[in-house]
Amino acid sequence: MSLHLLLSAGRGPQECAWALAELVRRLEADAARRGLDTQRVESVPGDRPGTYRSVLVRIAGDGAEPFAASWTGTLCWQAPSPYRARAGRKNWYVIARPCRIDSPRTTFAEADVEIVACRTGGPGGQHRNKASTAVRATHRPTGIVVVVDTERQLSLNRRIALRLLRERVEHGDDVAERAVVTARWRIHDELVRGNPTRVERPDPPAQRTR
Repeated sequence: MSLHLLLSAGRGPQECAWALAELVRRLEADAARRGLDTQRVESVPGDRPGTYRSVLVRIAGDGAEPFAASWTGTLCWQAPSPYRARAGRKNWYVIARPCRIDSPRTTFAEADVEIVACRTGGPGGQHRNKASTAVRATHRPTGIVVVVDTERQLSLNRRIALRLLRERVEHGDDVAERAVVTARWRIHDELVRGNPTRVERPDPPAQRTR
C-alpha cells in the first residue's frame, strides 16, 4: 500500500525549515531500513539553501501505514541553530500529517442512470397533461435526481436530463477536490510547539581512530 505524509514548518522561523529538511532525511533513512520506498512528491523551499517550508512524501510498501503513524504529529529537531550562534533555543518543531493528494473523479456513464417517464405538470394543453413526456433521471452511484418536463418530446427531455446529471456530478467532483486542497493547507496552521510525538537529534560525530 502507499500513502502520503505532509511535513510542514508552519509559520516558524528559518530554523524550522532547516529542521524540516533534517527530519525528512531522517524519515527517508528510517523508511529505507524498514524496506519502504519514499518519494518527495512536492516541496516548497525555505529561505535558506537546502531548507524546506513543506515537503509531501509518498511512502509505499508493507507496513507503510504504521510507519507513517510513527512519524505523525509534532516532530522536534533538537539541535543548536546553525544561523544564530547566540540563540539559546534548541528545539525546532515541524508538523507531520497524512493527507490525500486528490479526490477520485466519478466516471459518468449513461448505464448508471435510471430514467423513468412520468406525467408532465402545469399548462400545455390536454396532450401535454396526459402524455408521459417528462422524465425522472437518477444517477445511481451518487443518488442525484433530476426531473425534466420543459419539452413536449420524451427524447428531448431525456437528453436534457442526462446533460444536467453530468453537470451536477462533475460539479460535485470539483467541490470534493477543492475540499481536499483546503484540508492540505490547513495542516500548515496545525503546528503546536511543545509536547512532540517524536524527538530527533543529529548523529554524534564519529570518533577518530589512531
